[in-house]
Amino acid sequence: MIMSMTRQKIAITLPEEQVAAARRAVAEGRAASVSAYISQALTRRTAEEEMADMLAEIFAETGGPPTEEEQAWARRELGLEP
Repeated sequence: MIMSMTRQKIAITLPEEQVAAARRAVAEGRAASVSAYISQALTRRTAEEEMADMLAEIFAETGGPPTEEEQAWARRELGLEP
């Protein structure tokens, strides 16, 4: 995460359960603040979307996701199967 990012204050509306989870994370020391907690969640979401875009591009270039046979080969090569 880039710490020197310019910050902007906004107002958002969240379900009570999400607010409670953010406040719990702060109380338990898992986040510095509610804003930091939400920022981390948005950063994670952005990374997931970028990964999905990258996979879609790879699949478009290679003809689709790996077949079962290709997945089995990869698992064997990585030592994930006996």
